[in-house]
Amino acid sequence: MLIWVNGTFGAGKTHTVAELHRRLAGSLIVDPEQVGYGMQRLVPPSYRPDFQEFVSWRTGVVEVLDMILQRHDGHVLVPMTVTDRRYFDETVGRLRRIGHDVRHVTLLAAPEKIVARLAARGLGGGRLADALGLRRLALRREQWAVERVITNLERLSAPDFAEHLTTDHLTVPQVAAQVAAACGLELAAGDAGRVRRAVRRTRTTWEHLGPR
Repeated sequence: MLIWVNGTFGAGKTHTVAELHRRLAGSLIVDPEQVGYGMQRLVPPSYRPDFQEFVSWRTGVVEVLDMILQRHDGHVLVPMTVTDRRYFDETVGRLRRIGHDVRHVTLLAAPEKIVARLAARGLGGGRLADALGLRRLALRREQWAVERVITNLERLSAPDFAEHLTTDHLTVPQVAAQVAAACGLELAAGDAGRVRRAVRRTRTTWEHLGPR
């Protein structure tokens, strides 16, 4: 089974998939963003497009996931924002048409909640960051994502992108549990340690925000 976790930037896809990975034995994370960033680096920054505009990205994602799904016995987890209906059909839709069991869940939240999460990424996280004035710096780094929050949420709220999961008042383990339930899966018990979960979230964030 392929579990595709969609949602606008800052919706919690990466952390949700990391939690699923820890609690689904034999699962594998495949992040199509990495392919896209590699393609973007080939283009001069002055006219670098959204990598999803490359037909080769869309076809390549399907080709790679098709190969992995044929060879891997466990669940394949994909954290990827796709808001264009045509691109969605050319990736998720095509994978389904060639015979794969693809479960798709879109994470939604109020715009102000998404912006707060974006501000909490990297240097902007926590009360200390607020006190040091770092939250504004974090939002400046996330400006591209912030500018697209409203539009992306409107697009992703459409029936085409169901199943929808509203996450405003849910923790990452709770979101992961609901995603798993929507896919008919049962997760292994999670760690109860608050500090350990916080350390994991920080590590996951920095790994995701690393060099692109």
